[in-house]
Order: sequence, then structure tokens, then C-alpha cells
Amino acid sequence: MPYTPIVATLGYVLSPDGRQVLMLHRNAREDDHHLGKYNGLGGKIEPDEDVLAGMRREIREEAGIDCEELQLRGTISWPGFGKHGEDWLGFVFVVTRFSGTPLERNPEGALEWVDIGRLHELPMWEGDREFLPLVFDSDPRPFHGVMPYRDGKMVSWRYSRA
Repeated sequence: MPYTPIVATLGYVLSPDGRQVLMLHRNAREDDHHLGKYNGLGGKIEPDEDVLAGMRREIREEAGIDCEELQLRGTISWPGFGKHGEDWLGFVFVVTRFSGTPLERNPEGALEWVDIGRLHELPMWEGDREFLPLVFDSDPRPFHGVMPYRDGKMVSWRYSRA
């Protein structure tokens, strides 16, 4: 059977000094699959857009800012991650320059600037703890990983870099 994941973006907006990242605290909707967790910004790609356009649109919708500089940091395949076991494929970006002032909240929750060194202290998906160091490291090569989930739990993690 062919692999037909939901294609999505995931972005991490850096503060102008590069020490903090804008995170979404998913605390607004009781039915949210991510309730209580901190996430980057992003979402599903629309049929008529490429991944870069999708990332820019999602950040504009979720944070009210426009991306001026961003870099693809990697891709992650998440078989079984969805609320009902759907497969996801994510393109992970870092936004190094933006214009505008970020919103304080959106319909999914509060937006908060967090020190990069404190990310590990936040409630988040266990798998995020595995790939986030790769998003912020100094290696310029993108990473490409696979992180299967079963029943809401990460099963394994592996990645490579070209």
C-alpha cells in the first residue's frame, strides 16, 4: 500500500537575537489532540501551494507575522501520529527574520517566547525532544527522519543527513 501522509509544515520563529523561539502553548480547546503541549507553528499544506508558501501562510495565520528569512532544517515522517492514527510528513523550518509583532494568542492557545535552552523543560510531545536539538544546531545540513507513533506514543526515531 502506498504511503500517503498528510503533508504539513512546522516552523520555529527565532527572536531577533536568536536566543528565544516563539512557541504555541496549545491551551485553548478541550478537544485539541495537542492540549497542554507546546509546539512550533504550522499545519497542513493546501493543494495549491508549495511547502514554503504553506509555511509562510501558517505563520501569518497563527502568529500574525510575515517570514522574511527562513531555512529548511529537515523533514520528518510521522507514521501513525494523527489523532486517529493518520500518517504525517512534516517540513521543518527555522525563521531567522520576520516582520510585524507576534500575536499574544490565537484560537489554539497562547504564543510565548521561550529561551532555546529551556525548551526541554516544557510539556511537549516526547518525539519533539528528539528532533528539536537538530533544528537549532549549527550543522547546515538538513536532517531527514522517521518517527513512528503508536497509540499516541513514539515508537522509535532515526535520522540521516546528506
